[in-house]
Amino acid sequence: MTAPVLDIHKILKKLPHRYPFLLVDRVTQFERNVRIVALKNVTINEPFFMGHFPHRPVMPGVMILEALAQTAALLSFESMDQEPGNDTVVYFVGIDGARFKRVVEPGDQLVLEATLERAKSGIYKYKVRATVDGETAAEAELMCTMRKIA
Repeated sequence: MTAPVLDIHKILKKLPHRYPFLLVDRVTQFERNVRIVALKNVTINEPFFMGHFPHRPVMPGVMILEALAQTAALLSFESMDQEPGNDTVVYFVGIDGARFKRVVEPGDQLVLEATLERAKSGIYKYKVRATVDGETAAEAELMCTMRKIA
């Protein structure tokens, strides 16, 4: 197995998210200002499985989109050689064409891909896709912006 491009220790320096909301475990591929591939290992210990759904645990689609957004944010931060300080956040400004095509369950490994489509006037547009075993689980176009906060 090859070493990750970003391991969890580097991801923790790049993303402000923490348990239970950090949804990226490792980055395996990175091409500056172009594309990133990351992994999320889905376990039964995820807090959302207690209520979604106890009789048949399914990862909520919104959590898959959040994992994809965190992956896209890593693409931007790593491309800029920047670590977000406590004064920088990345906000969603739009989600288009979100489609969910496969159930994600405990034991699955999500492969999270984000490609930068456009960066203009502080708005970043990404084409994102999550797969499990080569099957598309979710896809969308995400638009985000980075802002300084007080």
